[in-house]
Amino acid sequence: MRHCSVQVRGLLTRDELDRYNGLIEAGSFLESQQRYDLSYHVQKEIDILILPAIERLKEKSRDRDRATAEYLESIKRLQQEDED
Repeated sequence: MRHCSVQVRGLLTRDELDRYNGLIEAGSFLESQQRYDLSYHVQKEIDILILPAIERLKEKSRDRDRATAEYLESIKRLQQEDED
C-alpha cells in the first residue's frame, strides 16, 4: 500500500484518519495474502479519501504565498517611503 505524506495525513479529519488507517490495514493484509487484485481497489479508495486533505494542503500553501507577497510588498513600500 502507498501511504500519503505526513503533511496530508496531518490535515485529515479524525473520521478521515480513522477510515484511512482501516483501509491501510485492510490493504496491507490483502497484499500479505497476495491478493493484489483486491488491494488495488482499496488503494483507489484511499486515493479518493485523501483528496480533500490534499486540497486543504494546497490552500494552506496558497495562503502562505499570499502572506509572503504581502510582506514583500510592505517592505518595498517602506523602502520607497525611506527614499522619499
